[in-house]
Amino acid sequence: MKLLKMLFWTIWRIWFYIMMGIPIIIMFPFLVVSILKEKWYAYFFIMARIWAKFILFSSGFYYKIEREEILEPNKSYMFVANHTSMTDIMLMLAVVENPFVFVGKKELSKIPLFGFFYKRTCILVDRNNAKSRLQVFDLAQKRLNQGLSICIFPEGGVPNDESIMLDEFKDGAFRLAIEHQISIVPITFADNKKRFSYTFFSGSPGLMRVKTHFQIPTTGIELSDKKEIKDKVKTVIYNQLLKFNT
Repeated sequence: MKLLKMLFWTIWRIWFYIMMGIPIIIMFPFLVVSILKEKWYAYFFIMARIWAKFILFSSGFYYKIEREEILEPNKSYMFVANHTSMTDIMLMLAVVENPFVFVGKKELSKIPLFGFFYKRTCILVDRNNAKSRLQVFDLAQKRLNQGLSICIFPEGGVPNDESIMLDEFKDGAFRLAIEHQISIVPITFADNKKRFSYTFFSGSPGLMRVKTHFQIPTTGIELSDKKEIKDKVKTVIYNQLLKFNT
């Protein structure tokens, strides 16, 4: 029985990565055109959402979204969510309709095919380089001026210890939101770790529950209040994880 499970996990994981590449290959000419000019990013975002949904559904995942409020379509936000799985990227794209740009690790740009578009459309940060971290603020401002939103996973990465429900939050997302006076939208992913963790022989197709919470305004808030806002967002996500797990 264990050998059959390991065989399933191996085939299924390989299938997942194949599904990552197929829509990119099919849409490749259109994707390339959409990144030629920054003002065409909205078209790239539409195709990115198609890519994300294709991967999720073709891998046997389906999602259920609970929204505490409907966001304004032409407003910029800071989207933040807990981070436990590679599928967080796909689910974020599937759930959020407002065009946004990821702030993510530079290392992901090395993934074949995916990395080609990732490094040309996302704000990359080398967390070991202070200059790189400072450049993020300028690049984010440029994207916000274009009417886009920003998305950051504030844990800064997936914890190696999968027993950790929610790791410590980094300051970057909250500093950006306060400096640019944009509302923060916490999002809780309930099942991504169970469905597709970074442990190779694990996971299964099935339901992915999502809750998008009320936005938390930053208008008039100073950087000195950054910790208070960070703790507030973390508490919202943590409490929702507890509810999902009961």
